[in-house]
Amino acid sequence: MLLFPLWASVLLGLLAGFLPAVGTEPEGGGGAKSDSDRHAPITEPLPPPSGSNCSELTVKLEFSSKVVEHEYIVAFTGYFSAKARGLYIRSALRSAGSAGSALLEWHIVPRENPASDFPSDFELVHIRQASPSSLLTLEDHPYIKRVTPQRKVFRSLKYIPSPEPAAPCNATQKVQSWQSSRPFRRSSLSLGSGFWHATGRHSSRRLLRAIPRHVAQILQADVLWQMGHTGSGVKVAVFDTGLSEKHPHFKNVKERTNWTNEKTLDDGLGHGTFVAGVIASMRECQGFAPDSELHIFRVFTNNQVSYTSWFLDAFNYAILKKIDVLNLSIGGPDFMDHPFVDKVWELTANRVIMVSAIGNDGPLYGTLNNPADQMDVIGVGGIDFEDNIARFSSRGMTTWELPGGYGRVKPDIVTYGSGVRGSGMKEGCRSLSGTSVASPVVAGAVTLLASTVQNRELVNPASMKQALIASARRLPGVNMFEQGHGKLDLIRAYQILNSYRPQASLSPSYIDLTECPYMWPYCSQPIYYGGMPTIVNVTILNGMGVTGRIVDKPIWQPYLPQNGDHIDVAVSYSPVLWPWAGYLAVSISVAKKAASWEGVAQGHVMVTVASPAENDSEVGGELTSTVKLPIKVKIVPTPPRSKRVLWDQYHNLRYPPGYFPRDNLRMKNDPLDWNGDHIHTNFRDMYQHLRSMGYFVEVLGSPITCFDASQYGTLLMVDSEEEYFPEEITKLRRDIDNGLSLIVFSDWYNTSVMRKVKFYDENTRQWWMPDTGGANVPALNDLISVWGMAFSDGLYEGDFSLADHDMYYASGCSIARFPEDGIVIAKNLKDQGLEVLKQETAVVEGVPILGLYQTPSDGGGRIALYGDSNCIDDSHRQKDCFWLLDALLQYTSYSMTPPSLSHSHSRVAPPTGTERPLPQRLEGNHLYRYSKVLEAHLGDPKPRPLPACPHLSWAKPQPVNETAPSNLWKHQKLLSVDLDKVALPNVRAYRPQVRPLSPGESGAWDIPGGIMPGRYNQEVGQTIPVFAFLGAMVVLSFFVVQLTKAKSKPKRRKPRIKRPTYLQQQQQQQTTTTTTGGKNPTV
Repeated sequence: MLLFPLWASVLLGLLAGFLPAVGTEPEGGGGAKSDSDRHAPITEPLPPPSGSNCSELTVKLEFSSKVVEHEYIVAFTGYFSAKARGLYIRSALRSAGSAGSALLEWHIVPRENPASDFPSDFELVHIRQASPSSLLTLEDHPYIKRVTPQRKVFRSLKYIPSPEPAAPCNATQKVQSWQSSRPFRRSSLSLGSGFWHATGRHSSRRLLRAIPRHVAQILQADVLWQMGHTGSGVKVAVFDTGLSEKHPHFKNVKERTNWTNEKTLDDGLGHGTFVAGVIASMRECQGFAPDSELHIFRVFTNNQVSYTSWFLDAFNYAILKKIDVLNLSIGGPDFMDHPFVDKVWELTANRVIMVSAIGNDGPLYGTLNNPADQMDVIGVGGIDFEDNIARFSSRGMTTWELPGGYGRVKPDIVTYGSGVRGSGMKEGCRSLSGTSVASPVVAGAVTLLASTVQNRELVNPASMKQALIASARRLPGVNMFEQGHGKLDLIRAYQILNSYRPQASLSPSYIDLTECPYMWPYCSQPIYYGGMPTIVNVTILNGMGVTGRIVDKPIWQPYLPQNGDHIDVAVSYSPVLWPWAGYLAVSISVAKKAASWEGVAQGHVMVTVASPAENDSEVGGELTSTVKLPIKVKIVPTPPRSKRVLWDQYHNLRYPPGYFPRDNLRMKNDPLDWNGDHIHTNFRDMYQHLRSMGYFVEVLGSPITCFDASQYGTLLMVDSEEEYFPEEITKLRRDIDNGLSLIVFSDWYNTSVMRKVKFYDENTRQWWMPDTGGANVPALNDLISVWGMAFSDGLYEGDFSLADHDMYYASGCSIARFPEDGIVIAKNLKDQGLEVLKQETAVVEGVPILGLYQTPSDGGGRIALYGDSNCIDDSHRQKDCFWLLDALLQYTSYSMTPPSLSHSHSRVAPPTGTERPLPQRLEGNHLYRYSKVLEAHLGDPKPRPLPACPHLSWAKPQPVNETAPSNLWKHQKLLSVDLDKVALPNVRAYRPQVRPLSPGESGAWDIPGGIMPGRYNQEVGQTIPVFAFLGAMVVLSFFVVQLTKAKSKPKRRKPRIKRPTYLQQQQQQQTTTTTTGGKNPTV
């Protein structure tokens, strides 16, 4: 029976692979623990101490808890912003209060922690008189999952020797840390500058990793592997840092090419190897398509330097090699790098499916990178393994269309990009985070999907994108400029692609201005009569051919039962859809008859797309496809003039095309102003604040001569770089005399500093001189000079306090001239210009930074000037001044002078401007090259003729007397696609278990030999239970046979053993002693 312990250990070892390990989280992830969970002891390894052994001690945690009176945790069905959570709770409790006899006393308990800035799936609510009925009413809300009492948790720590063997100290954790650099050149979008620097480790919380599967298996690529699809026959190109020749993870590297000025094909950084591994590794950290044909393009040096010319040559070669899928984990802000952009168009026109990372510049909006922001490219954002949008992932909208139009929805799709495993530089696996990780995940999925389609002619950049976005799973509580169409769903994409017929589709597929938060910012403000038209930029995807056109004109059909005749719709569109895509700009306005009406209006736009039939026997044959764009809007009565704020977008310029420097000169690693300066990009927080204060904010994308000033209380000019037409200056003076007010947030302007902050662009290989400062102060001075106002060319920074608020002045200018009856606030600030020019530090006393003025005309408006815009700009805001903006709007809209400013001890006499000359324009600047106002004229730029105001041609309605659909968002279905027709093997939904990393444990779980997908060992996962069962049966049978043999043998009589003489004598003595009752003698 000595084999029994061996048999038991073998059986237990086999079964251990199917049972959750102690300390791993249950299916469902890292949510709050239940009561029973909290009382259970949990063992968690300590951080590695200094010494030879890295896990000698383990800390044992024991929990207990008690209920906190009146506090309840309200759990939601998804992740929502703080504002949305508050609205849901308020809505639920309002109905509870109206149903009950007494009014509920409740409030949301503030949670001041780093997570407070991000979406959450719960809220903490204090309810004074909570009854079971009120709690049930809360739970009845569709977005509220459950309501549980708040508990106070107590924890005790005990240090015990670790039962685990000591881990070696050199088992380093190789997880890439990240930082946002917002480079002005195209660069790799892996996070951080040093690829393999280990992150610091916290003692109480550790990074969680999905185990045991890899990202390809988490997305269920193994389902397609079981069907025999492994990427065979698909050519995939990786444009990155190269690949070693004999890397053990790859079996089908067709070609390696070098396009840099370094004489090597190998990867000196490891990023290119990682990307290639996510796509096509065949062992350890498995890729999606191990049988695909890999083409490695080394377009980055080991210093992460590349040039446009390198890319152009490499792109041409890719076209020549008939590449099917191309991964580009790089990006930059320059969407006007025309050679690069044109070449990308050419690539996709040649049926190359390009997948590109959207950028690592989140959470700021308006930070999309090129080429991922192009219509013909699949732009990929990143999420973590808990389906939260990664903080680093760039957000939309696209800024190509500004200032006159509105940006498109990007990214197209999101997928795992945080803590993803891929191939190491020479061998093994390691983890990385960034959208450059998410991009090859999608590229690998696309490669695998392409190999599943029998008729490869159906696979093109448009049809692949249509399948991906139509199958994507929408993430709750996240808007479309963060997630695009949602999370990659490989299996649904396979089903759609394998029942696909060529057609056109739209992105987004509907317009619902009532659906929040997904349709943010459209849903954040209702529309009304007299407001600027709401512009929605829809992308048309044409899967029928590389070129196409819109037949006739789009048709507007309002639903009469749903008040569709209360809105007017104008449509403009691409004259030619090429390559594979075009735009459909929908402008929505309220009809005059609805000026005092409130409600919801619906209709739809019908669009017919035609493309030449490539394989049609008849010359001139066409394929056509008709798509419907549902529209749903919320209309309110026109707000009062005092509540309406107009944002001047027309006079904001940004990179590209010119060098417009950042407003805060401290940000040396981010020299360019490239986020669009729009209320829905880098001024998003300011916009949200104004909406929460009850203001209606509209955008002016045309000259000042093109709006009716009588409709607005305040014109808001922030960080303006553009010049002004003479007609604009004249009209603005007239408008302010008639009651319009003006708020100006300026920025620095100093010609000496502008010459100092030039930089060398490695793409164009030339020095760039800024064409203006943070703002165009000379142009602003021309605009406000009629009231005796002007800004200076001083450059100041510093901390100060104003009206009991802490403030930071970041590279702002001062007020040089102001009317004597105005209010001026001054502060002591550092002379930053002196520091930039001479590296000297000096404090200047009494710098005028804020001015308030009531114009003298009867019924005239008010003017407010402030010398710095960084405090309302999300780009590098350190201390916000939204309170100041509120105070200024109270002054301009309601003529209420804030006492904290008018009676401030910092109030000084207005400056006269006689001390120093006003700033002049930089001599020899090239602003006219990028200006909408100036044009070159014999070396002396002059204003262009004033352009005509935009005129919208409203579509003639064709009313429909039928009921509109109540829910516009159904899972986006392509025409003629039936998912039930595509058979799949038995698929079980998989959610990875997670566990914390132990001290000294590598982020890569190296599996000796690896598990290769596809035909290699595709049944390994399914056959392990069978082997375990058979092994147990064999061992059990062995013991049964042995036992049967033992019972069937005849019993033999054991021979009697003759005792030694000495033992016999001893026994006789003991018997005698016992009989006589005596004791043994002492020896």
